[in-house]
Amino acid sequence: MSQKLSGKDIDVMIGSMLVHVENFTLNIEDNTAPAMTRGVPDGWISGDKKASGEIEVDTNNLQTILDAAKSAGSFSALDTFDIVGNAAATNVELKVEAFGCKLRISDLLNASATGGEKLKHKLPYDVTNRDFVRINGVPYIDASETENFI
Repeated sequence: MSQKLSGKDIDVMIGSMLVHVENFTLNIEDNTAPAMTRGVPDGWISGDKKASGEIEVDTNNLQTILDAAKSAGSFSALDTFDIVGNAAATNVELKVEAFGCKLRISDLLNASATGGEKLKHKLPYDVTNRDFVRINGVPYIDASETENFI
């Protein structure tokens, strides 16, 4: 039996910073849909696409991000950056890239009085770059959809 990938196999680069995440999600919303003629499917139409996700970090890794924000002048002034998640096991590799990610903070503090686990901080993000998302180097959006962008 070969080793399978798990969440602990993923390393995340946020821009040039290696950040150890507790949780990392990336969700793609693709509104491509069937075309209908008199109530019957008749081909398909391309819809809008967007991607967003969330990273959850402990306080030490939040500080790494805050150091970058301090250099930018504030958290909201933090420029967009690419997020790259890499995972590798014996026979399988996965590389997910999200381009032009803009961070926000949703759960700055979520603490339990009983203790027993590290403080965690949730940072949602939106993908804002036309390069969008690549999976193992394969772009999600076809180049023809962005070729006329200025």
